Amino acid sequence: MSALPSPSMLLPDRSAIPTMVPRVASARVDAVWRDRLSLLLESTGEGVFGIDMDGLCTFINRAGAGMLGYQPGEVLGRNMHDLIHHTHPDGHHYPVDHCPIFHAFRAGVPCRIDSEVLWRRDGSPFAAEYSSYPILDEGVVHGAVVTFVDITDRQRQQMLLRQAHDQLERRVGERTRDLSQALSQLRELQAHLERVREEERTRIAREIHDELGSLLVGLKMDVSWLEKRLEGQSALQCKCHGMRGLIDNAVDNVGRIITDLRPSILDHQGLWATLEWQAQDFIDSSELDCAWSMDIAPGLQAPEGPMATAVFRIFQEMLSNVARHAEADHVDIRISAHASDITVVVKDNGKGAPPSAFDSHIAYGVMGMRERAGHFGGWLHIDSQMGQGTTVILTMPMYGSAAVPQGAFV
Repeated sequence: MSALPSPSMLLPDRSAIPTMVPRVASARVDAVWRDRLSLLLESTGEGVFGIDMDGLCTFINRAGAGMLGYQPGEVLGRNMHDLIHHTHPDGHHYPVDHCPIFHAFRAGVPCRIDSEVLWRRDGSPFAAEYSSYPILDEGVVHGAVVTFVDITDRQRQQMLLRQAHDQLERRVGERTRDLSQALSQLRELQAHLERVREEERTRIAREIHDELGSLLVGLKMDVSWLEKRLEGQSALQCKCHGMRGLIDNAVDNVGRIITDLRPSILDHQGLWATLEWQAQDFIDSSELDCAWSMDIAPGLQAPEGPMATAVFRIFQEMLSNVARHAEADHVDIRISAHASDITVVVKDNGKGAPPSAFDSHIAYGVMGMRERAGHFGGWLHIDSQMGQGTTVILTMPMYGSAAVPQGAFV
């Protein structure tokens, strides 16, 4: 600091110095403190100045004077508000009565401002962050010490950072919209393929039933006719009897294939009867200890068309996974339907699996179930732990949803 007109305000109270200490020693102490305080203020990169109660500069360090474009001696005794704080950033006059520095130190309280500008000698402004602290002596305010720093670079960096963040947000938003659109198209394609597949299954099942079924029935009738006319020829009758048995097996296999392709009960008796039939068929064929229940609200009409097919196929896949992978000896099956949704729960006590097994990119069965459910606004939840079995819960909104919201696929 080049000048410290009022250092006594920052020095120890003289009354605390013993009376026997010579006055020369006291002056020496004042000089030491003044030198140290001057060195401290001159070593800082921040601007520091003091003002009295009239707002006149009592001291300023070289860093502060340099930021303002002055020599320290040119600032002393001048009104600091009129010199460096006279105008708002937009060019309007800044009355001293509105200045936070003067309001704060006259009230004996500190303040900190980082949203205003200070003005240089050449008339150019710079963004500044400044703090004002009152100078008190025995409880009386004698002025204030103001520290300030040029934050132009900081604000520029913050602006660049905001611009980069906004640009990144826009790019992420654009990419997210593109991905969402591509995902929506992909799911629409998947749903279209599922519809085409079901239609093809229905067509094949109908042709097998009509063509191959009719041929087998006709063949069985011809073998029976031939067997009746071979009385007395036991060897040939035995052969015809065996052929009739093979035809019966073929008819049974054809019926099973037709059912696997497209169970006729789904088209003729609806979803509720189909789910009940599938559960009973699983119980009969799996030879597992099964407990199952079905709770359908009275008078509730079953969904039809693609929605009904999706629920049936997901239920079919849930039971198939238990039979193929669970290694369980007990299965709980619960089906419920009310006005708002359909819920299907399949719980086994098998070996279980880690969550990663169900999220794997090769878990096609799980992905297929999730996609089928998601297309109609439903969701599939899987809870499984090693050695503690697996619970699969399907929830579908009753009658599905025409427009699937984003995030519905889980």
